[in-house]
Amino acid sequence: MAQHTDTPGSGHPIEAFLCTVLDELKGLADVPTWSMDATTTTRVVGLSARAAAGVAELEARTIRQAEVLDLPGQTQCRNVGRWVQQTTGVTRRTARTKTRLAEALADLEPTRTATARGEIHAEQAQAIANHVAVLDDEKVSAHDQARAETFLLEEARHGHDADDLVAMGHAIWERLDPEGADEREAKALEAQEERARRRTRLTMGDDGDGLTHGRFSIPTAAADAFTKHLHALAAPKHVRAEHGPGSYDWQRPSAERLGQAFVDWIETYDPAQLPKIGGLSATVIAIGDYDLLQGKLKAAQLETGTKISPTQYLRLACGAGIIPAWMNASGEVLALGRKHRFHTPAQRLAAIVEQRHCQHHSGCDVPGYLCHAHHDIPWAQGGGTDLRTTTLYCPYHHTRVHQPGHDPTRT
Repeated sequence: MAQHTDTPGSGHPIEAFLCTVLDELKGLADVPTWSMDATTTTRVVGLSARAAAGVAELEARTIRQAEVLDLPGQTQCRNVGRWVQQTTGVTRRTARTKTRLAEALADLEPTRTATARGEIHAEQAQAIANHVAVLDDEKVSAHDQARAETFLLEEARHGHDADDLVAMGHAIWERLDPEGADEREAKALEAQEERARRRTRLTMGDDGDGLTHGRFSIPTAAADAFTKHLHALAAPKHVRAEHGPGSYDWQRPSAERLGQAFVDWIETYDPAQLPKIGGLSATVIAIGDYDLLQGKLKAAQLETGTKISPTQYLRLACGAGIIPAWMNASGEVLALGRKHRFHTPAQRLAAIVEQRHCQHHSGCDVPGYLCHAHHDIPWAQGGGTDLRTTTLYCPYHHTRVHQPGHDPTRT
């Protein structure tokens, strides 16, 4: 057996075991797997999963000990998750997962023991703990919580994965309270949906290279509907109809097809179906020089300041949710891509294109679509609704402009 040479030992049996495991794994690093037949390969994958579960339980138990010893506080980490991240080098997300498992197993001895023995996976243990926690919130007796834990453990041992266990809330109540199971399920679903609404999030960030990355958390029912929309846009029939024969390539990754479908969904959604923002439909304005019509290669941009290629500009100009704006060399709006005369919405669009943001001299950068259109010559004093005498101000500065005695040279 290999000697422990890398890790100083304290003599504690858990540390000694882990050192032995690491040393033995080093000896297996160059052992080929090609010599394993199908039966052996299947067994090894299963054994690896069981071993991983046991090690995960050991790690979880040790993380709890770190809390008892206040190691996060001693190292000035703001919480145990950050301490785990710092100690192990895993991501914050993984550290949180490990910390949650440590908390979960601390109060569920049967589940902890089953995990330690490799009978269930760590994610199954977490699913069981989540169910028991909900029962605790509902003031279910400790006896019935133990019954629920026993039931879920047996289901996990019989091949139900973590996703199956997550969906077993109703099955639990059929065991604990057969007559009231349906009512409890309905109430539990209402509570779950309310939690989902409170936890709904969306974040996006531009990477500076033409891509915006985002993360979102939305209620599962809404995600089901959204997925169905994207699948319809990514379907072979639709793609071929939009882009011609041969445009659908089965070799392209599914994630890429869905990403393209998401872009199609955004660009073709009718803004008239959305609430107004700043008195206008939530329509994107693409701005380009008139020279683009003559075939000149020149960058265009969106009202937000994002630059786009002339090819992209001309493509967007044909979209239902995009308004093209043609500008002259002085930055004045020559025409808006709509078949109607200027009226209040069109004037607002033109003002947004020319001014982009709040025009207050303090340097306010509130976007134009969130601003008010201000009459430089007050309407009550005979001023007209004319684009050349219209200035965009954010609501705050618009209020200041209209205050009696306001000095336009001061904020």
